[in-house]
Amino acid sequence: MKDTKTGIKKTKYSIEELQEFKDLILNKLEKARRDLKMLTDAYTNNNEHGTNDTSPTFKVLEEGYQVLSKEENSKLAARQQKFITNLENALIRIENGSYGVCRATGNLISKERLRSVPHATLSIAAKNKQYD
Repeated sequence: MKDTKTGIKKTKYSIEELQEFKDLILNKLEKARRDLKMLTDAYTNNNEHGTNDTSPTFKVLEEGYQVLSKEENSKLAARQQKFITNLENALIRIENGSYGVCRATGNLISKERLRSVPHATLSIAAKNKQYD
């Protein structure tokens, strides 16, 4: 990626650009942590919904639905935790100066990609090569 002002190939992002990405990541991280808490609360909730006085058939269906729902929420929570870890790792890369550099090619990952996927470690071209 070339600098638009100098025409020289950039090897890393400026402090100002990194700050923009850091702010974006911190905002996403805050939301992701809230979402994780909500998911965790949903699958650890042992609150009964008053099925004790209803028919046995309904109670079995209700309990089956709760188990399925808890499993789905648990899977979503695990996925959300992985996303949080990836965002935290991106913050570490910002601090150590390696953020935005494709781990496969060594070239800068485009700003557009990093704005969409701020924890990306591969450029679009490198990512596409994985599926060839």
